[in-house]
Amino acid sequence: MQKKVLITDAVDPLLISGLEVAGYACDYRPKASLAEVRQILAPYAGLVINSKIIADAAFLAAGPNLEFIARLGSGLEIIDLEEAEKRGILVHRAPDGNCDAVAEHILGMLLMLAHRLRLGDWQVRNMAWDREAARGWELKGKKLGILGFGYTGRALWRRLAGFELECMVYDKYQRAYPGEVDLEELLAEVDILSLHLPATAETLGWMDGAFWQRLAKLRAGRPLVLLNSSRGKIIPIGALVGALESGIISAAALDVFEQEKTALYTAEERVLYGRLVEMPQVVLSPHVAGWTKESKERLAKLLLERILSKAARV
Repeated sequence: MQKKVLITDAVDPLLISGLEVAGYACDYRPKASLAEVRQILAPYAGLVINSKIIADAAFLAAGPNLEFIARLGSGLEIIDLEEAEKRGILVHRAPDGNCDAVAEHILGMLLMLAHRLRLGDWQVRNMAWDREAARGWELKGKKLGILGFGYTGRALWRRLAGFELECMVYDKYQRAYPGEVDLEELLAEVDILSLHLPATAETLGWMDGAFWQRLAKLRAGRPLVLLNSSRGKIIPIGALVGALESGIISAAALDVFEQEKTALYTAEERVLYGRLVEMPQVVLSPHVAGWTKESKERLAKLLLERILSKAARV
């Protein structure tokens, strides 16, 4: 009997065609909700997901025939890995599929901040030129810290080579990488801090208000530029807005946010996000750093290879 794969998010067609050539029957439902997926999951041997699917223990129990789950991207916080292992479900992911896209995106956002391109664009469109107000600063000679040296951290590091700045790197779980320093030195010394951390029990909410107060003392009040293209829940929105308003963070480029579903904003969050979007010193994008034509194809290719090899990549 032909095994079935449920695909719950948009994918490059090569993943579907590759699975079909390998003998799978693919059911492509990119508009299905989490509740709908749970209701129909039982007969499927494979599941291809992105971030809208939360594969917790209850969800996995609804898929007794699951043999694999393939994650379009890197974050595994949406999957109960322990429960998946108990059930013999292989978990595949492809952090190497969109790391180049994320690195290019966050570098572009950094250059927008440094050269005040958002303001310059506004001036030209509004026929209100003020060149002095739009004066920027150069990356050359600055210290940039990469916090987390996985696929994306390394991809950014490679792209920074031509900017003549000093890269400082910290990763708690890796060693022997270029620019290695301890965490406190990195936080104390850098002019620019780029986050490349997964969402884990260690990192969720880590950069709270107390963190930024400690950092201000550690840096003797010297502000930094913050880049976050990893996980928004690392920094509670109240702490982020507070650090920007106090000047601990002088500027920020943000592709991710603590709450990305605007319909779920609390009254307090609505106020805080309202303050954030009015700040001239921030550049924002809607969690699309990894979304390029090339990364979509690459993710499909890598996941296809990993599904067919039957080797878990967690």
